[in-house]
Amino acid sequence: MAKVIAKFQEYPRQFWLIFFGRFLATSGVSMIWPFLLLYVSKELDLPLTQVATLMTINAITGIVASLVAGPLIDRIGRKWIMVFSLLAHAIMYMLMAQASSYLEFAGLMALSGIANPIYRVGADAMLADLVEPEKRVEAYALVRWSNNLGIAMGPVIGGYLVVISYALTFKFAAGGLLLYFLLLLLFARETLPAVESNASDQNLLTATGGYKRVLQDRQYLATVGVIAIGWVTAALMWIILPVYSSQQFNIPENQYGLIPSTNALMVVLFQLGMTKFTRRYNPMHMMALGMVFYGLGTGLVALSNSFWGFWLSMVIITIGELIFAPTSSTYVANIAPADMRGRYMSIFNLVQRFASGTGPVLGGWLSDAIHPRATWIGGLVAGLTSALGLMLLSRSRSDEQNNQPAEVPH
Repeated sequence: MAKVIAKFQEYPRQFWLIFFGRFLATSGVSMIWPFLLLYVSKELDLPLTQVATLMTINAITGIVASLVAGPLIDRIGRKWIMVFSLLAHAIMYMLMAQASSYLEFAGLMALSGIANPIYRVGADAMLADLVEPEKRVEAYALVRWSNNLGIAMGPVIGGYLVVISYALTFKFAAGGLLLYFLLLLLFARETLPAVESNASDQNLLTATGGYKRVLQDRQYLATVGVIAIGWVTAALMWIILPVYSSQQFNIPENQYGLIPSTNALMVVLFQLGMTKFTRRYNPMHMMALGMVFYGLGTGLVALSNSFWGFWLSMVIITIGELIFAPTSSTYVANIAPADMRGRYMSIFNLVQRFASGTGPVLGGWLSDAIHPRATWIGGLVAGLTSALGLMLLSRSRSDEQNNQPAEVPH
């Protein structure tokens, strides 16, 4: 108990507000998100390629929102952007239960694309404001731990709820988001650092002005570009695999829900221990190693034809996630200037949205045009290509951040 109290006292109270709020929101959202495209596919009776375009719409609006959010977050603050995002996301889920056409789903996915990334940019920037550099690896790992505890519970509960009523499951998702919205609205304070603004940042909506300094950081842009290639694997596993396992092998939702829950439980059980290992090494090398596991796990799906094969694929993917996720978030937080954190985080989030939008469509096209297993071979190639790219970039880095391991307290 004394260790728990000591750990609680290491971080400011607002960090724990984000920690617990993230758990509430993720518990609700993860009840429906793994089954969303499966639900739309059943409701509209559309081919996988067309259903996957909903994720492309989601990603396009997410990219635009991320670009606009970065300068806004760096100028007007983190809190109100996050509050707006949570409320908009909750409304989207409440309306999703009533949608009955492709156009309605497309509009709601566009709204989700706006809401989700601006919350993440704001929250990542707020964490960097609240926590000193030497504690950031552990701080991001703790928030991921909370997030994945919610994911561990959500899909299992959601797998049974959707069998009863998809509409009820959408309401649970909205409820979790609304609870976090109220906590943040009532108890959070603004954390935006007091820094002098740059003349180039006066026009908040002009990416070439607000992002000029980020766009000049060619090494950073190359790194996140290579990461985007590898992140296609995660998009395939989280978005396409539920549809693939149901359509090709008749795996029901209540059984499939154990697969994403396994991912979350592994993060809950092993993330902090894995972070103690990865912090000792070059962050670029650790990100490359994580991408190797992403690629191998995705490729294994092509050889699988049962629940346990898909489950093992998720286990391998999760090992990559344990290595990659906190390392990459800390890498961005540490290289970003204090007055540019929102924009650096925006670009980082943008590439993830790009992968989430292009991966499912490319995977759906490979499935429909070549063979369903071709999707997963494509994921294998993407993961290994990203790992190779990160290793090559690590050799060319000259800045001190890349050549030193990310430090956390012993």
